[in-house]
Amino acid sequence: MDYERIKEKLSILADAAKYDVSCSSSGSKRKNTTKGLGDSSGMGICHSYTEDGRCVSLLKILLTNHCIFDCAYCVTRKSNDIKRAAFKVQEVVDLTIHFYRRNYIEGLFLSSGIFKDADYTMERLIQVAKKLRLEENFNGYIHLKSIPGASDELMREAGLYADRLSVNIEIPTKSGLKLLAPDKKHEDFIKPMEKVKNEIIQYKQESLFIKSTPKYAPAGQSTQMIVGASGESDRDIMYSANFFYKKYNMKRVYYSGYVPVAEDPRLPALNSKVPLLRENRLYQTDWLLRFYGFDIRELLNEQNLNLDLEVDPKLSWALRNRHLFPVNINRVEKQLLLRIPGIGLKSVNKIVQARKFRKLNWEHLSKIGIAMNRAKYFITCDSREFEVKEPSSEYLKNVILKTSSGKFRKETGTQLSLF
Repeated sequence: MDYERIKEKLSILADAAKYDVSCSSSGSKRKNTTKGLGDSSGMGICHSYTEDGRCVSLLKILLTNHCIFDCAYCVTRKSNDIKRAAFKVQEVVDLTIHFYRRNYIEGLFLSSGIFKDADYTMERLIQVAKKLRLEENFNGYIHLKSIPGASDELMREAGLYADRLSVNIEIPTKSGLKLLAPDKKHEDFIKPMEKVKNEIIQYKQESLFIKSTPKYAPAGQSTQMIVGASGESDRDIMYSANFFYKKYNMKRVYYSGYVPVAEDPRLPALNSKVPLLRENRLYQTDWLLRFYGFDIRELLNEQNLNLDLEVDPKLSWALRNRHLFPVNINRVEKQLLLRIPGIGLKSVNKIVQARKFRKLNWEHLSKIGIAMNRAKYFITCDSREFEVKEPSSEYLKNVILKTSSGKFRKETGTQLSLF
C-alpha cells in the first residue's frame, strides 16, 4: 500500500465530505453474533458530536470528488478547479478496518461524487459495504449516501448492507434546484427515496412472520438540504422537510447552511455565509413540529416567513400569542404545557407526574429543571409571588434577552470547521 498516496487521498476526500452533515447513527441495532468485528447498538455507537451537532466519530469520506455534474453550490462540481482523487473500493475497506481497530472511529459514512453515471457510482459504494460485511465481518455502523438516479435494484442491495441510506434533496425547492443544478432532475432524488421507503415497509411486514428476513436499512433513511443557497425562506424549508417526513418516512431531515465556495451570479456573495444560528433555529422548529404538536402555520406564515434569530421558535410563538397566557401549571392540559417557553419534553412529563401528588410552586418547578428565566412570564403556580405582566411582547422579549445567554448567540456569523 502506498501510504503517502492514501494519506493524500484521505486529506482531499475527507475535507470534501465536511459539507455533508447527515451522518447520525441513532436507531440501528446490529449484534455481533459471528465473532466478527464491532457492533451497533440502538443508542447509536457513533454519537460523538461537535458542539454544533456534527458527528465526528464516523470515518466520513467521499469515494471520489470527481463529478460529472456542475451544480453551482457544490465544491466538487466539475468546473471547480480543485485537487481530485478517488479511492479504490479495497482502500476504503482497509481504512475503515484499520481506524476501527485503533478506536478512531465506530463506523463509516460514505458519500461520493458521480463518476460516469448514478449506477456506476452506486455499485462501488455498495461494494465497499458488502466487503466490510461479508469479507471483514464488520458489524459497525455504515451510512451510505445514495446516488440520485440509482436503479431500484441497487437501492435494494444497498439497504441489505447499510444501516442507514440517504439521498440528499440538496435544494429545498424545485425552482431552486432547476436554477442551481439544471442537469439534475427532482425525480432522480425522489425515486430512490420511494424505493427505500417501500423496502423498509416490506422488511417490517415480512420480519413479523419470517425471523430470518435479512435486515434492510435498520436505521431508516434521511435526507439533507442546503439552506440559503437559493433564497428560500424558512417557511419553504420547513414545508419541504414536512413533506419528506410524511411522504417518505424520513428518520431525520438535516439542514446545512450554505458555505460560499465560488463566485456565481446565481448564488449569494462569497462573504455571506449562512449564520450557524439559522441552522439551529430550523432544528428547533423541526423538533417542535415532530414532538411538541405544533403546526407549521403557527410558527411560519405570511407574516413570519423566517424564524426569529434572537429567540427560539417556541418563545417567539408564545410572544405572538400572549392572550393564551399565563396558564396555571397545576391545571393546564399537557398539550398547552408543551407550548410554554422554557419547558421541555422531560420537564413536562415530570410536571404531569408531580402534580398528581401536590400543587407545584416556583421552588418545585425550579428543582424540576425548567428554564425559569423564560417560563415564569407565562405561568402561575401555587406561590404567592407572581411575575409582573409586561405591557408588551416586545418589552418582554427584551427583558428575557437581557437575562439569557444562549450558547449560539456569539456564533451568528460563521460556520465552524471540522478540519
